[in-house]
Amino acid sequence: MLQNFYLPLDTIRTMKDEVFKEKIKKQFEFDESVASVFDDMLNRSVPHYEEMLHLTTSFGLKYLKHNDRVYDLGCSTASTLIHLAKHTELKLELIGIDNSKAMLKRAKNKANAYGLNIKFLDADIFDVEFKKSNLIIANYTLQFIRPLKREQLIKKIYDSLDEGGVFIFSEKVITEDKVLNKYFIDEYYNFKKNQGYSEFEISQKREALENVLIPYSYDENRQMIKDAGFKHFDCLFKWINFSTFIAIK
Repeated sequence: MLQNFYLPLDTIRTMKDEVFKEKIKKQFEFDESVASVFDDMLNRSVPHYEEMLHLTTSFGLKYLKHNDRVYDLGCSTASTLIHLAKHTELKLELIGIDNSKAMLKRAKNKANAYGLNIKFLDADIFDVEFKKSNLIIANYTLQFIRPLKREQLIKKIYDSLDEGGVFIFSEKVITEDKVLNKYFIDEYYNFKKNQGYSEFEISQKREALENVLIPYSYDENRQMIKDAGFKHFDCLFKWINFSTFIAIK
């Protein structure tokens, strides 16, 4: 049964994202400056972020039972794993993997504040040998992995899942229609403006992310999942150029 999910005020308070108010000096990376404002950045930069968290949790739990193992790849500040843990009475082995020490520091602090037993690995996900699991999550992680290695990771995920296990992931997506893709981008920029970001901040972040965040189209994501061997692929949620997918082994 899902529990009510209320965050203590001192836990959810976070610094406001003002990373790109100044002219950028480097490409985007998950360093201390980003980690310190990351929760605010997600809520203001990812449309319907809370809905994505709800769907990840709701659908993930449908495939879990007591003592199952769950991985979150690129767990950042552990919001997804915490959300999952707070919405179930199942005893689960929760493992978050990230190669940003700044993110993991905040993830551990948040998990401790809730009294949750979550294991965190400071590692590159390609260097971790996944144990068998029923659920693997990667929300807005694959898009930061180079295409050739991305397909290797999907195969690694598939091989480590138990039969009937699920992979839930969220991604920024593109459309192959160039005009429509421009409209998607324009609509997203309007969303960010409505969240309080200036045009300068938006353009700075876009420049910082260039060649760092490489999105796939819906069809490319679907083909990648199919090539890895998954028997089913579907879209749980979509808003313009943001999607949450589920793949079943």
